[in-house]
Amino acid sequence: MAPADAPLSVETVLVPVDGTDQATKAAEYAIAIADRYDADVTAVYVLAETISRAIEREAVDHETVAEESQSYLEGLTETAAASGVALDATVAYGFSKTKKSQHPGSVVLDTADEIGADFLVIPREDQHEDERDTLAKAAEYVLLYASQPVLSV
Repeated sequence: MAPADAPLSVETVLVPVDGTDQATKAAEYAIAIADRYDADVTAVYVLAETISRAIEREAVDHETVAEESQSYLEGLTETAAASGVALDATVAYGFSKTKKSQHPGSVVLDTADEIGADFLVIPREDQHEDERDTLAKAAEYVLLYASQPVLSV
């Protein structure tokens, strides 16, 4: 239940993550918001283009990628549980060879719609290029097109 003085009702917070420090920081904010509003968190691990392409070419073992992603998400689940917040987690490809419109920003917004998220927390763009910094590329798109309130951290 939201605090009586809260101008906003939040039941589900979505936080896209990609294993970066910025994504972990965003997840911590999402957990704090969920704690404040007695809400749940869903974390969606968005795989980078290079990883998605490597899996498609079988240049990288998809099971190894799944284990690494799962390990990261388990850490977030433990962090949320320590705050008394329920966290669900999933993994999604940020890019697709067959769907031209699939990119990290669309994955975040599609996931938000699918789960009925009413608040989004997303890492903001960073000043350096990192091939794993998938969500920084999605931040502007999400800020422009999200129908939910968005906190960019």
